[in-house]
Amino acid sequence: MLSPERPTRILLVEDDGSLLEVVRDILSDAGYHVITAANGEEALQAFRQAHPDLILSDIMMPVMDGFQLLEAVRQMEAGMLVPFIFLSARTERYDTSNARRLGADDYLFKPFSADELLTAVEARLRRREQISLFSTREAHLQTVIMLASAIEERDVTTSGHVDRVRSLALEFSDYLGWSPELKMILEIGALLHDIGKIIVPEQILNKPAPLTAEEMEVMKRHPASGARILQGVHHLAPAAPYILYHHERWDGKGYPHGLKGEEIPIEGRFLALVDAYDAMTSDRPYRKGLPRERAMQIIRENLGTQFDPDLGQRFLEMLEENVQF
Repeated sequence: MLSPERPTRILLVEDDGSLLEVVRDILSDAGYHVITAANGEEALQAFRQAHPDLILSDIMMPVMDGFQLLEAVRQMEAGMLVPFIFLSARTERYDTSNARRLGADDYLFKPFSADELLTAVEARLRRREQISLFSTREAHLQTVIMLASAIEERDVTTSGHVDRVRSLALEFSDYLGWSPELKMILEIGALLHDIGKIIVPEQILNKPAPLTAEEMEVMKRHPASGARILQGVHHLAPAAPYILYHHERWDGKGYPHGLKGEEIPIEGRFLALVDAYDAMTSDRPYRKGLPRERAMQIIRENLGTQFDPDLGQRFLEMLEENVQF
């Protein structure tokens, strides 16, 4: 189902009353809400009123045929992405090619089984969900990238750090086999992991030397500040653990909460590795970046103290296999 608030709505357009009843029952039994119409004109009116999630339509119908219905639906903004499946006994090449030309998503030939019908419907609904998810992700991501870039502009000592952390984090998540949904949250977390630095004075951010103890205390506030910022934005809030916990240590000597071992959420343990590796291998105004082999050695020496030993071992294995980082 596309939405937990209501059942998925399917507009069924068929002038054969007996077939319409059979298909409606199959879909209703599968949990779909079915709206019916006997021709394209009725269907177009029903589309405007019901906003269906998918359309199943015969081709040869009185008043307005299936091709005309499809063309009319695709001309409306609300109908551009709605899956449209033709149901027809006609198998001539013209019908199939014309359906594709007008933007049909699939073509079921009569007679078809209940399984064939449900498989086609479910496949097209899943595809629509994926497109919607991708569009939403891209819109959010563009905003996040703009925000991350604006924050990084304040910190001239870490040029390119955010984008490198993002790339390495996504590579590591692929290596671990994380789902697309988890990777979407990770990407936001990686891009915004230093958003809390917006509260840190620029003379501290851009100091061309190691920070004093007092300056370091100011810097240590940035994870909590960043998490508070994200908690106020609904679609970014799931990424807050990356921001809040990426400076915690396995031995409990990190900040801001001094969590230890698996008390630290996986997001923090994950990003701590990626963030530290990039920090070690990048040039700073007061030092040159370390060679990747030396950075890997330091991580290896600190497994079980600074870093999660199991996750850290997987990270090192990934780096050994992927020499581009």
